[in-house]
Parts: sequence; C-alpha cells; structure tokens
Amino acid sequence: MTTTVRVPEERSARVPAEQRGPGRDRDSVRLLVSCGTEVSHHAFVELPRLLRAGDLLIVNTSATLAAAVDGRIGHARVVVHFSTRGDDGRWAVELRDPDGRGTTRARAGGPAGTKVRLAGDVRLVLEEPLTPYGSRLWWGRVSDPDVLGLLRRHGRPIRYSYTQRDQPLSVYQTVFALPSADGGGSAEMPSAARPFTARLVAELVSRGVQFAPITLHTGVASAEAHEPPYPERYEVPEASARLINAARAGQGRILAVGTTAVRAVESAVDAGGVVRARKGWTDLVVTPERGVRVVDGLLTGLHEPQASHLLMLEAIAGRAAIERSYGEALNGLYLWHEFGDVHLILPEEGPHAERCSSNRR
Repeated sequence: MTTTVRVPEERSARVPAEQRGPGRDRDSVRLLVSCGTEVSHHAFVELPRLLRAGDLLIVNTSATLAAAVDGRIGHARVVVHFSTRGDDGRWAVELRDPDGRGTTRARAGGPAGTKVRLAGDVRLVLEEPLTPYGSRLWWGRVSDPDVLGLLRRHGRPIRYSYTQRDQPLSVYQTVFALPSADGGGSAEMPSAARPFTARLVAELVSRGVQFAPITLHTGVASAEAHEPPYPERYEVPEASARLINAARAGQGRILAVGTTAVRAVESAVDAGGVVRARKGWTDLVVTPERGVRVVDGLLTGLHEPQASHLLMLEAIAGRAAIERSYGEALNGLYLWHEFGDVHLILPEEGPHAERCSSNRR
C-alpha cells in the first residue's frame, strides 16, 4: 500500500472504548465494512447481523503477558520488552529508552555482550541480533530461567506513546484469552478481538456463527517499514482444523479475527488446501504474491500505512479495496491502534449472487 497516506496523531485511540464515557463497553467501537470496493459504516454491536449462519470465526486464544520490565545498563535506565521465548531458553528482547512520560522511545539494539540489570538481581545479557536484516530485537539470556515469573512479579503491559496512561493487564486480555499450559503468551495483545464481549459472542452463536480457536503468541510489533513479521509460535488444534474444513465444505465463509489468526491457519494448510492440526514455529509472511488459501475475510484493526500487515490485507481483498477502505476510515475519523475501531473485510460472492449482501441486511 502507498506510504503517502498519513494517519494524523489525533486519530490514535488513547484510551479503551469502555473508558470514553458512561454506559460504554468494549464493543462501543465503530466497524468499517468493506466488500470489494464497496464500503459501509456500522457500530461493532451490529456484527451479528452482518454475518450469517454457517460463517466461522477463527479466534486467537493467546493471553497477553506483562512483557515490559524496567532495567539498567550501568546507571542508565532502560525498559526491556520481552518478545518471544526461544526453544533454547533465550528470549528475543527489545531495549527501549524511557521517554519521561510513562512510555518509551526506540533505542539502538546491542551490542553483543550488553548486560542489563533487572529487578530481583536478575541479569539479561544480549547475545546476537534476532535476524540479519534488523538490529532492533536481540536474543538475550536471562540469569533466572523463570522469566515468566519475573514478568508476573515485575512486568507491566507494553504501552506506546499514543496511549494516555498505564492500564491494568486485564485491559489487554481479550474475551477469548486462555492460560497457556506453559504460562506463555503474547508480548502484545491480539487486538482485533478486543471489542468482543461475552454478550456479543453469545448472540453470534445464537445466530449460527461458529468459532474455531487457534493460538499464536505474538511478539512485539514490527515498527520498522522494512521489517517483516518475526517467527512466532502457533498451534492449530485438531478440533479447529475439522471445524474449518467442514465450514468450507458447507460453503460457510472463513473469517479470521486478526492477522495473527490468518498467519496461524495459513501455516497449517497442506498442498491440497486442507487445514491440518499443526503446532510449532511459523515464519510465514502472507503477501499478495503468496495469496491466501483458507480465509475468505478478516476482522482487523486499522494498521499504519507502512505496516507489513497491510500486505496481508491486500492478499485477502486486493490493493484497490484496501486503499478505498483506508481512505474512508481517514475521512470518517476512525480511530487507530489497539483500542481503536475495527475493519471487517468480507468476500465478494460472484456475479450471480447478491454482491456484498450481508452489508445491507
């Protein structure tokens, strides 16, 4: 997508929807719906009538970690963002500088051998960059192997400068979040699912919409325009694979809730187009050239125009549709980022069907 589109700073959602006024809940956000280049504007609570019986929503059950921890390099204060736990016990981490306003700013990574003092006399030593094409994230080794315990005791949710204040960890958990068997989770919230409430999920189920849970533990956001998503740990359970394949066979629409759900399920499809139960690491980057093999549509937040996630949106809907919808979002004063409004991309349904009919119910 063109990088000439600029999102004004005032379009960043600074607090969660439920904190913007009395009587509001998580689902008190706006919903932009696009189908091809047709665009319509809705409230998120209208989602049940925009979907139909037989549709299936793929949802990410990864819980959010309190992944930001204060530290020191010599006398200098830093903040460590714990991103991803490796199979060898190391962690991919990003070092940030405190900005004096309760948030952080970017900091040059490394060098190898850098030692960071953390709470409880714990030490972090940077060993090598995570990838050869970026120096922001580094593999680091922590002196106490119980890093998840360190995060529970001393961590807080990762917060960026466009937000107004610190929030409790519960604000960053979605209604679908489940504790992982090993205590792991996501460095940053799988935020497309944040507007869902238990009441809305119940209404969707009552209308015949199904849910297929997957897990993908997200690392820190790829803030640099040239950085693709990093490898992440995922699991598509056998029951969810069966649900997805059955919905496809029954002509149901497969709609992913969040780009994380797309990445997981598209990593679990075989050469014949069948989704298999799989778990492990995925380095899949969904682009227009690669395309999608499973999902028909997507519910997602609004991403920065430079973000690599937009390549995935183009793979699902096409560039013209994404440019049109983002233009509508900017003109319509939608709110961006994890506490902001959401975008539902529905598939066009052929020349003999009523095109985008679910937009107009």
